[in-house]
Amino acid sequence: MRCSTIAPLFAMLIGTMTMAHAEVYELRTYTTAPGRLEALNARFRNHTRRLFEKHGMKNIGYWVPLDERKSNTLIYILSHRSQQAAGASWDAFRKDPEWQKVRKESEADGKIVDKVESVFLEAVDYSALK
Repeated sequence: MRCSTIAPLFAMLIGTMTMAHAEVYELRTYTTAPGRLEALNARFRNHTRRLFEKHGMKNIGYWVPLDERKSNTLIYILSHRSQQAAGASWDAFRKDPEWQKVRKESEADGKIVDKVESVFLEAVDYSALK
């Protein structure tokens, strides 16, 4: 095979591989009950991130805002193979006996999270994540 024949085949193969491993990102924002952000941070630090990975969710990053929400807001991004995979991962995570135990123990002093917002995102072609 000549190089001029191989190049288009290689490009098609790379494109197919990229589509097979396409990722979607999930941006999640948690608003805590007053005074409960540190309890949420401890739960993520000590348990939740590992349990996400166990159920096929990849931890990308975690942040707190620098504005007036800094005392009660955690923002993070996960990646999933697809939105359908995300749904299956979340279902498995919620049913996990270890998660149920961790949640119950961490909320012994009261509910931690008041509000959860979730947005699924797809990286554009010029994103560093592509």
